[in-house]
Amino acid sequence: MTFHLLFDLDDTLLDSNIESLVPVYFQKLAAHLADLVPPDRMLSELMRSTMTMYRNLRPDQTLEDVFSAEFYAPLGISREALADRIEQFYDEIFPTLQSLTRPRPEAIALVEWALSRGWQVSVATDPLFPRKAILHRLRWAGLPPESYPFRLISDFQTFHFAKASVSYFAEFLGQLGWDGEAPVLMVGDSIERDVVPARQAGIPVFWLRSAGQSAPEAEGIPQGTLSDLRKFLETVDISTLKAEISSPSALLAALHATPALVHHLTRILPLNYWTVRPASESWALTEILCHLRDVETEVNLARVEAVLSAENPILSGQDTDPWAEQRHYREQDGRAAFQAFLAARTQLTERLKPLTLQEWERPARHTILGPTHLRELVSFMVEHDRIHFRQGQQTIAAL
Repeated sequence: MTFHLLFDLDDTLLDSNIESLVPVYFQKLAAHLADLVPPDRMLSELMRSTMTMYRNLRPDQTLEDVFSAEFYAPLGISREALADRIEQFYDEIFPTLQSLTRPRPEAIALVEWALSRGWQVSVATDPLFPRKAILHRLRWAGLPPESYPFRLISDFQTFHFAKASVSYFAEFLGQLGWDGEAPVLMVGDSIERDVVPARQAGIPVFWLRSAGQSAPEAEGIPQGTLSDLRKFLETVDISTLKAEISSPSALLAALHATPALVHHLTRILPLNYWTVRPASESWALTEILCHLRDVETEVNLARVEAVLSAENPILSGQDTDPWAEQRHYREQDGRAAFQAFLAARTQLTERLKPLTLQEWERPARHTILGPTHLRELVSFMVEHDRIHFRQGQQTIAAL
């Protein structure tokens, strides 16, 4: 049985105070580029751009995209002009910050024990750093990625949301290739960035609590030290640690994350491969994008409106898979299909966000599924998304 164990990095795997680390990090970067930009100006733009990135909710822009759009233009310097100098900073200067951190031997032992049991271990760190910086910090933690087979490490080149957004955790599950059934546990020290958003995304959480800490938001969840976590994992029935994507907050996060996940696929597959099927029975990426667009615009939006505007409406089942051939999806523009899907999904989530808990339970009758309600219908949409995103992952892997 696959079990996904997700670890935060700072003050979980690595003893570090991110609030102290970041100012020194920014000051060293500003000093490194002082011959090009006055340090005060550089610091101001770094902080402003980082905050903009932290608040990003656009699923069609990675955090790096958001940061770059904010950061370079006000400085009057192109991204390309600074690229080599910034690479030099992360290769030569950023590693000197190691002295501000300390490894946690008990964390190393715990990761090694988890891997020895065949569990999938991932690093769910706030993706506000470039990948090089995150990999350095893992090395400082005594967990070099060259030696430890982490399943997934979030970074700002590949993720669209920071941990302040519940959608980060939905995006993380998607990039993991989570099948909707495998047990999963998030381990972290921050109530605001680990415990609350992960729980709202439907993911079981272990709060890595310091002595004397308490928080009403963590009431009723397992908590304690890394030693306590080991004891918990030794005694709990792992199969019970299921992510429950059923609450309105979890469903909305999953709906919001899907365009981000699909955007990730469009970034990693060269455009000339978008219409290539890896096998005759498979779909090309463009076909997947067109299918998601048409199901969203013609099925999902219509069903939500029907349930919200009528009392216990009858909803007809639809077989949408034949549309790929009938509508000649491979001959269409995949990029335009993605933008249309994004627009329709945004319309759907905006329609659902203000609903009350009572409205989420509005009933309907499905000609195939029988009696249902809005929340269940949305959960079917989330499962449909998951199936086709994984299909996209498999298509790209095959190509």
